[in-house]
Amino acid sequence: MVRAKDSPSYDQLPWDRHRSSSALPGVDFTPAQILDLQQALLHWYRQHGRSLPWRETSDPYAIWVSEIMLQQTQVQTVIPYYQRWLAALPTIATVAAAEQQQVLKLWQGLGYYSRARNLHQAAQLIQQEFAGQFPSQLEDVLKLPGIGRTTAGGILSSAFAQPVAILDGNVKRVLARLLALPVPPRKAEGFLWQWSDRLLDLTQPREFNQALMDLGATVCVPKKPDCPLCPWSNHCRALQFNLQAELPVTETAAPLPHKSIGVAVIWNDRGEILIDRRPQKGLLGGLWEFPGGKIEPGETVMDCIQREIREELAIEIEVGEPLITIDHAYTHFKVTLNVHHCRYLSGEPQPLGCDEVRWVTLEEIDQYPFPKANEQIIAALRKNQK
Repeated sequence: MVRAKDSPSYDQLPWDRHRSSSALPGVDFTPAQILDLQQALLHWYRQHGRSLPWRETSDPYAIWVSEIMLQQTQVQTVIPYYQRWLAALPTIATVAAAEQQQVLKLWQGLGYYSRARNLHQAAQLIQQEFAGQFPSQLEDVLKLPGIGRTTAGGILSSAFAQPVAILDGNVKRVLARLLALPVPPRKAEGFLWQWSDRLLDLTQPREFNQALMDLGATVCVPKKPDCPLCPWSNHCRALQFNLQAELPVTETAAPLPHKSIGVAVIWNDRGEILIDRRPQKGLLGGLWEFPGGKIEPGETVMDCIQREIREELAIEIEVGEPLITIDHAYTHFKVTLNVHHCRYLSGEPQPLGCDEVRWVTLEEIDQYPFPKANEQIIAALRKNQK
């Protein structure tokens, strides 16, 4: 689409840029237009909505698991994990009774492991305070670890048909374009929540919220949205002003910091490998890993490994040949893992910088949940054994 010569420019949109982000903008919809938006979206959803396993149930536990897994993770990645999780832990009671290591092993590869730890803790809390039944009141749901306003809205609308709005990344993008939001969504969350509440169909909240998510996931996508297929195209301010490619407004991201890590695969005379379990807090809390640490300025990889193992485990090792170098990106930083074979020399391993240490064979190592980057180390070890 080419903007007509007499179309207003972006700066001429009816917005007061000095207005509070929680205030309604100059552009607005009448009740009749809102009804049209609701009906158009639901009609589109009946024809084009995605068929997903968690939409085939009203069990709040199963819906809760899906909502947690879908935080920061794409649908197609989630589906096999979701099915495997429910097969192993079919009820809240089974999650509450499970060992954290089982929970983390089922989650292994999904990332953002605090989600799994929070789900485990929340299940135990539900057993204790709600007799094992997922709560149906918003204030109670929001008290559970790992559940914010959007996740609570997704669960309550899907499981209990309660008129509770949502505002995930897809919904923010849809609303930012619908309203031609002139600021990044992060700076207008209060305003966007008002609109998510205002647009919600109170008689069909389950279907409406699912439709809104699907619209953002399949039509109003980040790049090259398929506007001719959009049920809201008649009302979309971004389309009206030919701003689809410019909205939502993005913020300039700072370069991701990079860390170089020295990692030790420590062998003893029995052919066992030393692994340690990370403290509960932090990005990879509760997971097992091969020990090591950050390479300091001016330090060689081999010197770093020897120092870190001495400081963290109180043992002496001989650093040997390189095994593998791995580049891995997390959300807020990147790492390069410089992995070396090492030989255990002396000392009793102590968990000075971790929760637990253990000698294991390569055959036993699959019993333990590891971060994704460490899985490449295990694969390299197995390849070397052949």
